[in-house]
Amino acid sequence: MSTEEFRKEQEFITGLYARLDDLRDQAEAGVAAALAAPGAGSAQARLERDVLVAEQSGLLAALDAGESGLCFGRLVFRDGRDHHIGRIGIRADDEHRTPLVVDWRAEVARPFYLATGYAPMGLSRRRHLTTKGREVVSLHDEVLDLADTTRTGHENRDADEVLLAALDAARTGRMHDIVQTIQAEQDGIIRSPHRGVLVVEGGPGTGKTAVALHRAAYLLYAHREQLAKRAVLIVGPNPAFLGYISNVLPSLGETGVLLATPGELFPGVEATGTDTPRAAAVKGSVAMAGALAAAVRDQQRVPERDAPLTVPHDDGDLVIDWGMALEARHKARETRLPHNLARPYFVFHILDALAEQLADRIGADPYGGPNFLGPDDRAQLAKGVAANPDVHAALDGLWPALTPQRFLADYLAEPTHLDDPADLAAIRRPESGPDGGSDGGPDGDAAWTPADVPLLDEAAELLGEDDSAARAAEEAERQKRIAYAQGVLDVSFASRTYEFEDKTELDKDASEVLSAHDIIDAERFADRHEEADHRSAAERAAADRTWAFGHIIVDEAQELSAMMWRLLMRRSPTRSMTLVGDPAQTGDPAGVGSWEGILAPYVEDRWEHVRLGVNYRTPAEIMAVAAAVRRVEDPGFEPPSSVRSTGVEPWDRSVEDPVKETADAVAAELAAHADGRLAVIAPEDLHPGLITALPGAAYGAKPDLTRRVVLLDPRQAKGLEFDTVLVVDPEGIRDGATHGVNDLYVALTRATQRLGIVRRAD
Repeated sequence: MSTEEFRKEQEFITGLYARLDDLRDQAEAGVAAALAAPGAGSAQARLERDVLVAEQSGLLAALDAGESGLCFGRLVFRDGRDHHIGRIGIRADDEHRTPLVVDWRAEVARPFYLATGYAPMGLSRRRHLTTKGREVVSLHDEVLDLADTTRTGHENRDADEVLLAALDAARTGRMHDIVQTIQAEQDGIIRSPHRGVLVVEGGPGTGKTAVALHRAAYLLYAHREQLAKRAVLIVGPNPAFLGYISNVLPSLGETGVLLATPGELFPGVEATGTDTPRAAAVKGSVAMAGALAAAVRDQQRVPERDAPLTVPHDDGDLVIDWGMALEARHKARETRLPHNLARPYFVFHILDALAEQLADRIGADPYGGPNFLGPDDRAQLAKGVAANPDVHAALDGLWPALTPQRFLADYLAEPTHLDDPADLAAIRRPESGPDGGSDGGPDGDAAWTPADVPLLDEAAELLGEDDSAARAAEEAERQKRIAYAQGVLDVSFASRTYEFEDKTELDKDASEVLSAHDIIDAERFADRHEEADHRSAAERAAADRTWAFGHIIVDEAQELSAMMWRLLMRRSPTRSMTLVGDPAQTGDPAGVGSWEGILAPYVEDRWEHVRLGVNYRTPAEIMAVAAAVRRVEDPGFEPPSSVRSTGVEPWDRSVEDPVKETADAVAAELAAHADGRLAVIAPEDLHPGLITALPGAAYGAKPDLTRRVVLLDPRQAKGLEFDTVLVVDPEGIRDGATHGVNDLYVALTRATQRLGIVRRAD
């Protein structure tokens, strides 16, 4: 082993980290200087300060991200060029801004991932550097140019040594980036120029989630200006999964991303409830879109033909009959506006008709002549009708203003417009109180469920948001600011100097000093003092239901319902999306499953499909068991091919007491292996007993995956990986869900090293 090569690389890494520390000190000083800047009380100074703090804080976050594994590669070209590759780009502090390390996403870095002996891409050799902290611990050289006769002592015939070392490393409970070990097929997807919908399909362990996250990082690098404004949305299947992947993008220096589960995509609603499989399937079906649209139209009522509405009024009762309301409804619907936005047209037509009705009664000439009331009289009568609370109560009954929460809660209390009575019964739940529960949802145990979220979004689209009151309040507040600004300018004018009063006009023009009232009016003065919104694009997007994202990445995309796809497509009008998943792992009762079924309604066949076929996570021994389970339903099933074999066969036990046996197996595993993470995956009915038997295990909706032992149900395990997995009661998993075989397949493919199966004896 060449100590000289180690010394050279260590010197470089030491100098690189010194430059990183220098840049970090500069960024911290920039933040401190901005916060301590004098005059920070003025609006302009606050704006400048906030912008500077945001810029320097973002730079600081990127520099902090580079601390671990800052440089991991080196490219030596035949023409003498030499580049170090790292997770962020860093330049020297010289007049040429010489690159010290090149960002892995830069085009010049591509040979690190793609070059082979057959296609060296101009490389003479490729070096992998492994560091621990700021110390170089190993070097691995691949000679790509056979004419290169120089030797460093670090050549290795096994080109996959670095990859296999990463795969064999103990898990920590958090996903790590794969920036050092991206494979050629993965790199092509990460850097794909396709701007529409890209579908990435891959079986367990193929790295599709890591590819999706690195694609997000690449897009933010390649299209920074566009995506920094619109943000990137990443949708994951559950909170445990989002916690698992949460460190990947920050480790790559990217923070402008919103991570959310499907149940978190309607601002202001926390979907914590659960549905029966039948209810989830019904709510997720596209038939719900038509049912909700019909239910909204049901809210646009007219009186019965023979039972007109009588409304008390000071000048005599007013009557809203069937014909009047029908014509008003027709005119409102003709606008093709959503329910709440069309309501003013209905209201104005009824008010005009009632005012005319009252004018005909009061001003009628008993001898058949023209009406005695003039335009001013009629206008006064109209104001009186419009101010009548009984009139407004009647209008609210005919065409109520609705919120999505109130409308959906009422609909689910008495659902309609579905063909199958069993479907109606499946989604029916107790009527909510007057406020629709604490979060606008149903009362008591019937909290909003993830399947309700796309229904709320659909309702919001059908109803529209009548923001006239909010706009009126905003304008009133603005007028207050203008009035205050005018007062300040008036004081300035009254306090103007009179020292030039006796001078000639020429003297005045030459020496008079301009005051505030001479150069700005009240309106512009007020606007300059309006508070700006300094939230990041991701923060603003999280609070705005109508936000259009620059790009959307959906993991476990096969799980989402037809209604959830309607929601996501509204969030992506440009259809810039990356969808990753595996139809063979579909577990949700409402999951669309096939890519054609998902995309045909929105982009027809205008989408690109790529497939990952190599399993990097699951050893061949474990994959053989999982594949056998899938072949029970699909005899022709072919799993992704595993790149490694551990020689450790899965064990399978049939026991009388699965809870006790599982606890014993966990204890034995922890005693035998000091590092890594263990997951117990079991049906929910076994969880109470297992929680008691495994006192140190993490469990619940958001389990701490960094704990040594985690208890999960099969749906929670999606996308996760552990060193050891114990699958408890596999028959219960298979028989306990609509797609139980798929759930069992998922559970069996979470392990990177060891798998145990605990069966019930019966």
